Amino acid sequence: MEQFLIVCPLVFLAGFVDSIAGGGGLISFPAYLLAGVPVHVILGTSKLSAFPGAIVAAARFAKSGLVQWKLALPCGLIAALGAFAGARIALGVDEAVIRSLMVVVLPVVAFYVLRSKPDPGEEEKAELPFEKLLIPSLAASFVIGAYDGFYGPGTGTFLILVFAGPLKMHMKHSAGISKVVNLAADIGALLTFTASGKVNVALGVAAALFCMAGSYFGSGLVVNNGQKI
Repeated sequence: MEQFLIVCPLVFLAGFVDSIAGGGGLISFPAYLLAGVPVHVILGTSKLSAFPGAIVAAARFAKSGLVQWKLALPCGLIAALGAFAGARIALGVDEAVIRSLMVVVLPVVAFYVLRSKPDPGEEEKAELPFEKLLIPSLAASFVIGAYDGFYGPGTGTFLILVFAGPLKMHMKHSAGISKVVNLAADIGALLTFTASGKVNVALGVAAALFCMAGSYFGSGLVVNNGQKI
């Protein structure tokens, strides 16, 4: 019960933050660690708890017409393959090594995410044509998807920063496509960890309900207020 009381409220906050600008794993991962969940099980269970919230966020963006499906679908597929590869690598790494990596990488990712800011004039810039976007988008989706499968925190933020930065997409569009790509990566990683028995289903399902609620409210704020939120 202590695990549920620690994890669920913080995963609600993680879903809320992640649906706005990504980086929800910066909250959920420490929550699982604080609750005493084994590291490999954290990797699998966190994907289960994030998966429904990712569906809610992606659905809200899609319903509002902010997902460019022609680009989002191939990027999502390649991200799922990257996440599968990343998860397989993580399963082959000793738990103590991953825990040590978490201690080092988590604050670095948090620092980068907190310092990252969108271009204030991004709504006026011209977007690149599909032909110029496809290859770099696929490459970025595979690499970030692999990171999501191996570790995860900050994945949504990295996707938004890549799509809105060098790929020159508007903030709402980059947020929309990042939700689809993040969802696909979560699916690829979740299937891999589930097949290896590294998912605490009861805790993951309970946390997922809280993540869905947080994602619903967070994505609604982005749809209605855009870059300001």
